[in-house]
Amino acid sequence: MNIQISSLHFKADSKLEEFINEKVGKLDKIHDGIIGAEVTLKLENTDKPENKTADIRIKIRGNDAISAKTAKTFEEATDNAVDALKKQLLKIKDKERGN
Repeated sequence: MNIQISSLHFKADSKLEEFINEKVGKLDKIHDGIIGAEVTLKLENTDKPENKTADIRIKIRGNDAISAKTAKTFEEATDNAVDALKKQLLKIKDKERGN
């Protein structure tokens, strides 16, 4: 799976990119029709400590699965977004099977 990572207003370090590639890469096991993924990391302009957003779009034949989560760290936000995407991918897979 081709995973594109872009970070807005900051430079993501290689450890964060490896973490994201590992987490998002595991979604391939849930749905075999995944073409690619786009991950956008954003620093929100807010006073709250939960100011890091991971916006993930999974490209699938026919439609896309999208999730955006905000947390105190990019790792936590990525984890939460991947969890939400797992549920979406399972629903899409069930629909494709005709359940």
